[in-house]
Amino acid sequence: MSKLVAGNWKMFGNKAMIADIKKIDQYCKEKTCEVAICPPFPLISAAHEQTKNIKIGAQNCHININGAHTGEVSAEMLIEVGAQLILVGHSERRQDNYETNDIVKLKSEAVHRAGATAVVCIGETLEERTADKTLSVLQEQMLKSLPKNITPINTVVAYEPVWAIGTGLVPETDQIRSAHAFIRGFLASTYGAEAHSVKILYGGSVKGSNAKEIFSISNVNGALVGGASLKSDDFIEIIKAASNSI
Repeated sequence: MSKLVAGNWKMFGNKAMIADIKKIDQYCKEKTCEVAICPPFPLISAAHEQTKNIKIGAQNCHININGAHTGEVSAEMLIEVGAQLILVGHSERRQDNYETNDIVKLKSEAVHRAGATAVVCIGETLEERTADKTLSVLQEQMLKSLPKNITPINTVVAYEPVWAIGTGLVPETDQIRSAHAFIRGFLASTYGAEAHSVKILYGGSVKGSNAKEIFSISNVNGALVGGASLKSDDFIEIIKAASNSI
């Protein structure tokens, strides 16, 4: 299957950086991988207007369509301004905003309800990795965070070891392979044969210099990229590696 490279800008970016998105979009005109960028909410509409070859996504959504929820944004609202995929359950949301697996599941269902793709993030902390609890943590997160009716169209799973996000630390190849193989096995046994085509992304200090090696690992179907997605030249190097790995 084709790789998906998704950039998570987190709380970075301004209107001037729409030019970077346009540059990435133009580069992707003839590329064979899928590319998405998830900028902060205020930039989604402008980014969508400047792109033809990549998808624009969002970093979060509320579980309801509308209501008295000051400061929140629904999946339907995000789609209306151009978002095609929405991140849910990122470790920073789980930690900083106390989002539980149950909340992540409700958000995933909200994204499906709105007709977009939910990128469901899972991953272990360093303490859990050290205690050899990685696979049990991933299983619990998938059991409780994923909706019942997932398909290759409405769901992407992103494995992000929490201890590797923004630290420059990258798990060993065998660690990534083991985690992704476990995730694939869980998806297939839980959701059936169609789940073999659900994309599983790796996230955690992905950059141009290590992307080729990461993309060569079985069951790694792309990457969720943080800091390296903020500079077009850096992000393009990752896109290039994904295109060449197909």
